[in-house]
Amino acid sequence: LADVVAQERADYYSSRPETVIDPDKSYQANITTNKGDIVVSLNVEAAPEHVNNFVFLSNEGFYDGLTFHRVEPGFVIQGGDPLGDGQGGPGYTVPGEFSLKHIEGALAMARLPDQINPDRESSGSQFYITLAPTPFLDDQYSVFGKVESGMDVVKAIEIGDVIEQVTVSAN
Repeated sequence: LADVVAQERADYYSSRPETVIDPDKSYQANITTNKGDIVVSLNVEAAPEHVNNFVFLSNEGFYDGLTFHRVEPGFVIQGGDPLGDGQGGPGYTVPGEFSLKHIEGALAMARLPDQINPDRESSGSQFYITLAPTPFLDDQYSVFGKVESGMDVVKAIEIGDVIEQVTVSAN
């Protein structure tokens, strides 16, 4: 999929992916950016649907070459939108999983507002990383991982910076 133009990845799929993860394994993703690497642990136990989705899209090359389209200093960086404007996704949503908290470095999925998304389902591909604890987002947005290393890279990201590749490993 990495060879498909970014905008053509929008609505590329008609439904959520089948299960590609092993619930008995632990997963880590390396988000390679033009500013350096961000290593995140993925919490299968707390957010199996989101981890499965992120692993699937990463393995497909969906994120390769996409940008960070939103940066709110002291709050979040956001990327994973094939359209690059906050409106795109893979063509499906993911049911909310709300047990993890928004600590500094939380990896979570964006979503459409409540008025058009009352079930609070997550965007299929747009993710964000918090730059500080943001407890007011708890129980509203699905956290599925956290930054283990590269928080300096997270804090250096600017609008337009590129997600070169996301690779996932399992133990």
